[in-house]
Amino acid sequence: MSYIANTYNRYPMKISRGKGIYLWDDRGNQYIDTFMGIGVLLFGHNHEKVIDAMKRKMERYVHLSNFFLDEDAEFIAERLVKETKKDGRVFFTNSGAESTECALKIIRKVRKSGKIVSFDKNFHGRTMKALSVTGFPNIREQFVNDQDVVFLPYDNDTVTNFFERESDIAAVFVEVIHGSGGLDVIPNDILNIISRYKKEKGFILVVDEVQSGLGRTGKFYAYQHFDVEPDIVTLAKGIGGGVPLGACIMLGEYADVLNKGEHGSTFAPNPVALAGGRAVLEMIDEKLLAHVEKMGELFEEKFKSLSFVSSVKGMGLMRGISLAKNNVLKAEVFLEHGLLVNILGNGTIRFLLPLNINEEEIEEVSLKFKKALSQLQ
Repeated sequence: MSYIANTYNRYPMKISRGKGIYLWDDRGNQYIDTFMGIGVLLFGHNHEKVIDAMKRKMERYVHLSNFFLDEDAEFIAERLVKETKKDGRVFFTNSGAESTECALKIIRKVRKSGKIVSFDKNFHGRTMKALSVTGFPNIREQFVNDQDVVFLPYDNDTVTNFFERESDIAAVFVEVIHGSGGLDVIPNDILNIISRYKKEKGFILVVDEVQSGLGRTGKFYAYQHFDVEPDIVTLAKGIGGGVPLGACIMLGEYADVLNKGEHGSTFAPNPVALAGGRAVLEMIDEKLLAHVEKMGELFEEKFKSLSFVSSVKGMGLMRGISLAKNNVLKAEVFLEHGLLVNILGNGTIRFLLPLNINEEEIEEVSLKFKKALSQLQ
């Protein structure tokens, strides 16, 4: 009997160590990790700079509390805000769900009533309020049914008609790329409609960058590929260098909505996570973003050429592969060829590759993927 809750389908092996894009099991077998802890490890497993920064911090202290201010918190907050080209403040969290919760508290403090709009296949977390704006009925409806939340499809007429007829809209949640929903990029028309009615109705726009932010798409924030101006940006996953850390970035007029005592966290921001986060941010510059864009183009080129691949979705190094036939898709087949893959509920294979991946490593991934596909077919 296991005393662990039965909530995950786990791989049938024990991991002994990791380095870069590779993991090794306790029998010495090597695998390529194509989803990096579901987007947590922006620079791969055990990156020296990140690990060294964490070790140095741990030698000083492992935890303090929010009665003290760690210098790395100031560094990270300043960088996160300045990359938006706006004024703002950061509330640190432990996860993407907590960042969503923070955003929802700000919304309800500013707007006591009004509909909150999300979109089908948006994923914003599994805590109760975060789940209320998550666009997956199968994981949401048995736990929460918030009558103030409306889910819309990516359909121009449906979205326009809703904004036209609804007079009281408090906020809109956007996920520029559906991280858990299949790696589809939000249509530019939908963002244009949102931006137009935002000016008219004055609702709060929340952009979820938990998976897509921090350089993963070739921009620091994925929303920067589009003409859109968020009021709140939510972050997590990769920001902590592998240790839990998230952020709710409150911009413009919403920067000072929360007063002392109105929100808090015991652990966030943890000093060790902050040290890793600072190391991560120090490696994200214009040269790296250009590299991500180049590697993303190479990935798309390699995978589009595979005969069984029907589409390559996403941007940069945040990619989704759909197969012409996915009814027999099994992670175990890829495992036999040394690939660890993350297959979403709709059959899309999600790739969240490290930002520092090189051409040879992408070639190795594509070759192993091709061999596995041949066996599947």
